[in-house]
Amino acid sequence: MTSYGNPSAASSGSRTNGLAIASLCCGIVGLFIMNIILGPLAIVLGVVARRQAGVKNGGGLAKAGIVLGVVDVVLWLVLMLVAANSGGFSWYVGG
Repeated sequence: MTSYGNPSAASSGSRTNGLAIASLCCGIVGLFIMNIILGPLAIVLGVVARRQAGVKNGGGLAKAGIVLGVVDVVLWLVLMLVAANSGGFSWYVGG
């Protein structure tokens, strides 16, 4: 049977940092929902993952998570400013 690639490459132990992946995921999801919660979480996870980048891979993912977390927080602030200047939030229920 023919095998493709180096079979020892998969078991070499070079794995991406899980905190970096979590930071990136929180940053991406935070763009759409719960950005005030997921934005700071992405920043914290990204900073911790960047400190571990010397031991584990994922420094770029962690940096992207930090940037997206900052974008989430700024987006939330902009939305709050727009809501405050347009009369705030109002819930219309019923007819």
